[in-house]
Amino acid sequence: MSNHRYKSILLFGAPGVGKGTQGKIIGHIPGFFHLACGDVFRSLDMTSELGMKFLEYSSRGELVPDELTIEMWKTNMHAQTVLSIYKPAQDVLVLDGIPRNLGQARALDPYIDVLKVIHLVCRDVDAMVMRMRRRALKENRLDDADEKVIRRRFEVYQRETAPVLQFYPKEIVHEVDAVGSPAVILQRVLDILAPVQDAHFKNPLSGDGKS
Repeated sequence: MSNHRYKSILLFGAPGVGKGTQGKIIGHIPGFFHLACGDVFRSLDMTSELGMKFLEYSSRGELVPDELTIEMWKTNMHAQTVLSIYKPAQDVLVLDGIPRNLGQARALDPYIDVLKVIHLVCRDVDAMVMRMRRRALKENRLDDADEKVIRRRFEVYQRETAPVLQFYPKEIVHEVDAVGSPAVILQRVLDILAPVQDAHFKNPLSGDGKS
């Protein structure tokens, strides 16, 4: 792993707020590279040492420890860079679903230079629960359609993930209204991200990923 810090944007918010949707759209804009925590897990070679460690926990239905999550993330990022799928000199990294707690935020700090935190906010929890239930039913994920399970995820988010926002300087954390169509929300997000990308384009060597 090279010793630079990736220029990064963090997509943040409670379950069902639309982080994944916004991340995927932004990831299609040249100059942004989107990586969701779920993608890291899905891309694992389950016959590798890391993959087998991951299976140990996931097969028991347990959360993957922070240390292992960060190790998998670092391995994935290294592979993306070596294959030139992600080019640190040109691309701003957009992370979604990581860091999930303060421990992960501290562990990631040597590897990412966080330029902005986009905090997507929807204050109507009932509306988000309904959105998640509809999505789960549409994708035939019946376990995820259980309202008790969904509300438990909100509790975990408030207890473990929300405090991560305090880890970063207030001036880089931007609250974005997540109510509206994906295009309208994207417009709000890009109002914040466009100047960041423009600055990165003008100073590409500031995060060039050299060892």
